[in-house]
Amino acid sequence: MSFLTSLASAFKGGGFSRAPLSRCYSAAWASAFDMGPRAFDYRGAVARAFLDNPVAQRAVRLVAEGVGGAPMAATDAALEKLVTAASAGQPLLETLAAHLLLHGNGFLQIVKDGAGQPVELFALRPERMAMVPDASGWPSAWLYRVGEKELTLPVEDEEGWPAIIHIKAFHPSDDHYGAGCLSAADEAVATHNAAARWNRALLENAARPSGALVMEGGEAGTLSTEQFERLKAELEGAYAGMANAGRPMLLEGGLKWQSLSMSPADMDFAELKAAAARDIALAFGVPPMLLGLPGDNTYANYREANRALWRLTLLPLAGKILSAIAEGLAPWFPDARLAVDPDRIPALAEDRERLWAQVSAAAFLSDTEKRALLGLDIKGASQ
Repeated sequence: MSFLTSLASAFKGGGFSRAPLSRCYSAAWASAFDMGPRAFDYRGAVARAFLDNPVAQRAVRLVAEGVGGAPMAATDAALEKLVTAASAGQPLLETLAAHLLLHGNGFLQIVKDGAGQPVELFALRPERMAMVPDASGWPSAWLYRVGEKELTLPVEDEEGWPAIIHIKAFHPSDDHYGAGCLSAADEAVATHNAAARWNRALLENAARPSGALVMEGGEAGTLSTEQFERLKAELEGAYAGMANAGRPMLLEGGLKWQSLSMSPADMDFAELKAAAARDIALAFGVPPMLLGLPGDNTYANYREANRALWRLTLLPLAGKILSAIAEGLAPWFPDARLAVDPDRIPALAEDRERLWAQVSAAAFLSDTEKRALLGLDIKGASQ
């Protein structure tokens, strides 16, 4: 360890011993670099949910785009420019929110110029990251793998300042990785996709289940193997599929077509699909009404649902991301503060108006105390 590193570590409080950490090898986000069993296939789940399922994709987009477009209140213009810039062509906050929502982990690489000042924040794909622990289990570096290429990213640079900002959701049984919403929604996504495939299969066959060919009497009473295979091929080629729906069938040799109808229990797939859609919305923290799900009366109206989305999902997630970024960049912006400005959110206008009226009517409070209660800069009270 160099003298500068030792000195920086001493000023940062690195002299104390940390409690040891350990991985949970049965966690959902087991990395390709670990030797433990995998409990969850993240890439496959993303393909099933975000790429194939309209409910899950819309829920993720609502949350990610809401966080990315939230009005920001920053005390430093340079820091605000860093946070609001694009990362690889995508909005930084929107990308981070999607990573946290799906994977449970968000990683930011701090790119610096020759003077050691941050010039860009780059969002790294979380499924490509693997932690390299030290003797106590704390992260000493991160491995980033793309195909056959592998890059080691230090947690801190040579001067002892942060190089990687790790933002994670809470995981009760893993010290290093967070738990995303996708693992909780995976079963509901699979159910919803299966119901959609079932519905499509019915539509391709005139919205009816399959029937049965019944042989009436005859000398043998059964079909030979050759007759059975020929009849099966003719049915699949001439009568199966959407293009052959409603086509008349010509039967001979004592054959009779017996249609099969669905019982009320078989018709429950529609209700099952709606229930799975509500479970998906629940996992991602989006009110079902905002996803256009029919028959959902959880909220009195759309305005209340939109307000609940901001209060229960968007504001906590945005606060988590912004506070983590501000903490990681504290060596360069020690007095800066990042937060969402609730006064500029249309969905919360009524709540803020009520709060302003209550605080303004409190005659026993000074202007400084009123500004503090409203979350405003108290320096403006003396101006």
